[in-house]
Amino acid sequence: MATEIPTYTLNDSTSIPVIGLGTYGLRGAAGTEAVAAAIGSGYRLLDTALNYENEREVGDGIRVSGIDRSEIIVTSKIPGRHHGYDETFGSFAESSTNLRLDVIDLYLIHWPLPGVDKYLDTWKAMIALRDEGKVRSIGVSNFTEEHLDRIIGETGVTPAVNQVELHPYFPQASLRAFHERHAIRTESWSPLAMRSELTREPLLVAIADSHSVTPTQAVLRWHLQLGSIPIPKSADAARQRENLDVFDFELSDDEVAAISSLERGRLWGADPTTHEEF
Repeated sequence: MATEIPTYTLNDSTSIPVIGLGTYGLRGAAGTEAVAAAIGSGYRLLDTALNYENEREVGDGIRVSGIDRSEIIVTSKIPGRHHGYDETFGSFAESSTNLRLDVIDLYLIHWPLPGVDKYLDTWKAMIALRDEGKVRSIGVSNFTEEHLDRIIGETGVTPAVNQVELHPYFPQASLRAFHERHAIRTESWSPLAMRSELTREPLLVAIADSHSVTPTQAVLRWHLQLGSIPIPKSADAARQRENLDVFDFELSDDEVAAISSLERGRLWGADPTTHEEF
């Protein structure tokens, strides 16, 4: 039986599931199969990007799943090489063609690239795409408070979402507080601190055991109780289902605080003030 996933209402009045599927690395026939399996398990939020080179697989997975397109929220992202007003329209057209979707539900700027300094023009084009009905919601990824202040101040349009590195080793308390003040929904990429030792942390193991869940489930529940949307990636159908099984237990405030105390900083050094990804 597919899991029923609660939703949040974004600042533009659209809704979004409280947990989604990350698709980075899901390519080819196996990628399509993994996406379809996830949808069959109950996932209704799919996160891809032009730079992931798997938009076709995500679109095919939706069609293979047999679930009506209207039930699924598809996210994609504009790469750094397409920053700029006119370039943004071309990037959208490429993603739309890859996905075989006329409308993208949530469209994000993948990285701000302040050294290039075109993210404001890109944001203005995204507003136009939204106003034309080609995109339902617009947001950003890896933006700092400074970047957010600039685009909001210059356009009067606040992103619906900011997708950032966020996990117990990097809880981003200050940025999350900024988001809350501006009604921006936080999304968490790498919510499980991929390829790290996070799920072997004795603290997490003890908390998970006390709730008869896995450390992975405890971490994803931590994200939900922070109000952030985790988008864990898995190609394995059983693991996908495990990642969704996080709605029948609750962490205490002390447990949430204890997990947050594992903070040590960014894991991959991708500081948005200097990181360039094209």
